[in-house]
Amino acid sequence: MQVFCVGGAVRDELLGLIVKDRDFVVVGSTPDQMEYLNFKPVGKDFPVFLHPKTHEEYALARTERKTGKGYKGFQIHADPSVTLEQDLARRDLTINAIAKDENGHLIDPYGGLDDLKLKIFRHVSPAFSEDPVRILRTARFAARFTEFSIAPETLELMRDMVKNGEVDALVPERVWQEIAKGLMEQKPSRMFEVLRECGALQKIMPELDILWGVPQPEIYHPEIDTGLHIMMVIDYAAKQEFSLPIRFAALTHDLGKGTTPKDILPRHTGHEVRGVDLLKEVSRRLRVPNDCKELAQIVAKFHGKVHQVSKMQPETVLQFLMDTDAIRQPQRFQEFLLACECDSRGRISFEESECLESQLLMRLLKAVLAVDAGAVAKTHTEPEAIKQAVFDARLEAIKQVI
Repeated sequence: MQVFCVGGAVRDELLGLIVKDRDFVVVGSTPDQMEYLNFKPVGKDFPVFLHPKTHEEYALARTERKTGKGYKGFQIHADPSVTLEQDLARRDLTINAIAKDENGHLIDPYGGLDDLKLKIFRHVSPAFSEDPVRILRTARFAARFTEFSIAPETLELMRDMVKNGEVDALVPERVWQEIAKGLMEQKPSRMFEVLRECGALQKIMPELDILWGVPQPEIYHPEIDTGLHIMMVIDYAAKQEFSLPIRFAALTHDLGKGTTPKDILPRHTGHEVRGVDLLKEVSRRLRVPNDCKELAQIVAKFHGKVHQVSKMQPETVLQFLMDTDAIRQPQRFQEFLLACECDSRGRISFEESECLESQLLMRLLKAVLAVDAGAVAKTHTEPEAIKQAVFDARLEAIKQVI
């Protein structure tokens, strides 16, 4: 029985990065032997065990045979005869197919060390094309390792996978899982650029893919192209280390611009309302979590109004705060404003612009929240009268700020 540290832990250690999780491959063992050594079995599709003390994952060396479409269409074979080289051969990229034995010696049968030096993502073998998740993973790695490029032959293989329909077999949960991880990387725009380059984005999120080439008024958007604007917005959100819901809202806030009638371009009248409908479809199809979905819908619908707040009448401001549910959910409203900040600054020459409207809205909300609605309610008995009195008190608070 031999134990090897494999995959991302070895790669990140060689790159001088902090290693968070370690995975191990066990060669020459059986499930019975692992359980005899007090390892806890946890694998559903193949033999994976947790170490009795460290709780790190130990998987038996295995091979795979393609039996159907998608990333689940595999037959797994694991027994003591499977070698380390055979196990590493089924991995996606050469930089993830390096192993380290218990003495610290590296085993690199597929040239991963050279590709680390060259900063290249290269597939280990043609078996890469059997699992469509590898397209998503490679794109996500591009967002994390921003100086790496994809080998031409690997990119061509990814394109062939899209043409052959492998991407169509991806399950929504896995697509969302990879997109969410990619959004949280250092430069998420690279993930979507890679997905566009191989044709996968058109399959996964056509509502986003269509935005490239759609013009916007140059006076407000010197970058002009809507797709480029979206990439700048999500990269700004990443630079500020904003949460996943904010980053997803930044990604999807302008989907409606992809359906703007050509005869009114580069203006996008009504794109906010159209964008909400598209966002609902994306969220349903990818099964986006509620916190991400709900914030994104508010941002898509109302982000344009933030720029108008200084010109609004007090009644309009209060109605805006009510429409965005800011009074009941002030924390989410703050996230809404941060997403709008990403939109404002995700433009060429606007990266350092002041978000005065957001600052004003927070002052106005603070004044509204300071109104003691309970005390106001005690001065009336009829429900409608109470509602009107609270509204009037909040309106007066807004007027005082303005």
